[in-house]
Amino acid sequence: MWLFNRKGSSGFSSSSTAEEVTHGVDASGLTAIVTGLVRPESILIDERDGASSGIGTETARVLALRGVHVIMGVRNMAAGRDVKEAIVKEIPSAKVDAMELDLSSLASVRNFASDFNSSGHPLNLLIKMNDFIFSIVSNNAGIMAPPFMLSKDNLELQFATNYLGHFLLANLLLDTMKKTAHESNREGRIINVSSEFHRYPYPEGIRFDKINDQSGYKKFQAYGQSKLANVLHANELMRRFKEDGVNITANSLHPGVIATNLFRHNTSLADDNPIRVFLESAARLVLKNVQQGAATTCYVALNPQVKGVSGEYFSGCNLAKASSMAKDAELAKKLWDFSMNLVNK
Repeated sequence: MWLFNRKGSSGFSSSSTAEEVTHGVDASGLTAIVTGLVRPESILIDERDGASSGIGTETARVLALRGVHVIMGVRNMAAGRDVKEAIVKEIPSAKVDAMELDLSSLASVRNFASDFNSSGHPLNLLIKMNDFIFSIVSNNAGIMAPPFMLSKDNLELQFATNYLGHFLLANLLLDTMKKTAHESNREGRIINVSSEFHRYPYPEGIRFDKINDQSGYKKFQAYGQSKLANVLHANELMRRFKEDGVNITANSLHPGVIATNLFRHNTSLADDNPIRVFLESAARLVLKNVQQGAATTCYVALNPQVKGVSGEYFSGCNLAKASSMAKDAELAKKLWDFSMNLVNK
């Protein structure tokens, strides 16, 4: 995507790769949990694309390459094992484990957190990747987004999966993160992978009184609502960490729009069809590949430039401006209280 390779103040750009933004970083001794691994954020992608092609996998691979012990929270353990095997095959020294985690289920989140906390592992990094996506140009169709569905806890599925599950997970792991930060004297980092779609939620932002209102459900605005919640969550964590003097930062980011397997399900266009060749070439000019798509996450997780930075929004491996609604401190606090009530019912 050479059209967007202009470097920002960080020295990196939207064209930078995850390996480039972590070059020279020795992260040995750090432990990270990466969730939502097998459902990557992508516009031009079939949502069934798995761990072998996602930015979650690239994030895990590059973290492991830099010495991080990576624990992948995955719905599909078979896919998780495949990812682990692929990473270890490439990087024999890699420390990678997979644990079952379904962010759409609060019970699954509690089980995961309980198992992790009882394992005795430290926790330096908590990275929430996207876990529920929509896709464009998938299965020869047009725009696709999930219809109204409820989670196992009877909550609108996008809000439950993209936001509430991670909210609960972070809360259940905070004591371990605080202990790790204190004992190791190393900054902990929480990274919420959001999206530029956080700018396009429902008009009121978060539909507190209508979270399960099927009649007013709009699939794209529901996605935007969940992504707005990710940013608000990181900002409220920042406020609380600062108030308590905790050595943990919390930030959110937009990974970019990633093009992978654009024509995987389209058998009407041969590989050498001029239309297909043109469209794929055009996509590469404006969309990211997987290595670029994982870059901002890896930058915020490991790059020393981000030390001490908290409550910020990143895009293209640089600081960016979130929407005015995303910076609303009162809305963030209200969402926190609302979320606590939901997970404690």
